[in-house]
Amino acid sequence: MLPTNKQDRHHFAMICRHFLIIAAFWLPIGGTLATEKPLTPGEVIFRATGGCSCHTDFKNGGQRLAGGRPLMTPFGAVFSTNITPEKRTGIGNWKAEDFIKAMKRGIGPDKKQFFFIEKHYFPVFPYTSFTRIPESDLRALWQHLKTVPPAVVQNKSTQITPPFGWRINLIFWKWLNFTPEEFKTDPAKSDVWNRGAYLVKALAHCEECHSPRNIMGGIKRDKLFTGSKDGPEGESAPNITPDKTVGIGEWEPAELAWFLKSGQKPDGDFAEGVMSEVIAEGYQYLNDSDLDAIALFVKSLK
Repeated sequence: MLPTNKQDRHHFAMICRHFLIIAAFWLPIGGTLATEKPLTPGEVIFRATGGCSCHTDFKNGGQRLAGGRPLMTPFGAVFSTNITPEKRTGIGNWKAEDFIKAMKRGIGPDKKQFFFIEKHYFPVFPYTSFTRIPESDLRALWQHLKTVPPAVVQNKSTQITPPFGWRINLIFWKWLNFTPEEFKTDPAKSDVWNRGAYLVKALAHCEECHSPRNIMGGIKRDKLFTGSKDGPEGESAPNITPDKTVGIGEWEPAELAWFLKSGQKPDGDFAEGVMSEVIAEGYQYLNDSDLDAIALFVKSLK
């Protein structure tokens, strides 16, 4: 029998809502549980990035990973690109080395511009974090992307006001805000902690959204993970440090791991916006040991 009074009906509706949202997370397209099929090494990396969800224009019904999604910045809009293996509009003609160079250095294989200067990517593409991924993992990710159905979707031009939209300026931006590096383990920490650090700092690129940026759009390295008012698509990104007042210090590690799996917060609310997408497209597919490792590392942040 359905509840009759207003308060009970509200509680019943909330329970149904939570059940349906959890079901939506656990039952991806195709109707099978996200944990049912073992992932290939390349798909593990792909899912850990959030499923490259920025490359799908969900709001406008875009094809999967075909780009066209407007990513708003304080300087204007950058549209995500087609990363399907389609040869004319995607990355089907790229070589593995082209992909690795783009991920680690933020430089594309396109024709040279401005007197032989290479095409530098705007840092809305988080190569500033992906640079830490070792070549072996990038090759595995490359192999996975080659299995994605190709989509014939033309890339869109950026809408950034000059002079900020001039790619030649990115040479100087990188000089001030970007250090190519590879992730290094901390021998003083456990294997689980180091795995979590790699996932958070490289693959999941958490600092890109959850850290404030300077006037040039570079990450403020002294305020990593303290949140940002200028998050993706105009959304604010919360502080995810263990601070009990402004961060997630009240969350237990198991609650954080469950949030990354289901999207459900300790207070019963659910992730929204971009975070809900990266969970649905990516994190929910990770095994429990990886989610626990992420939680352990995040809870250790200073």
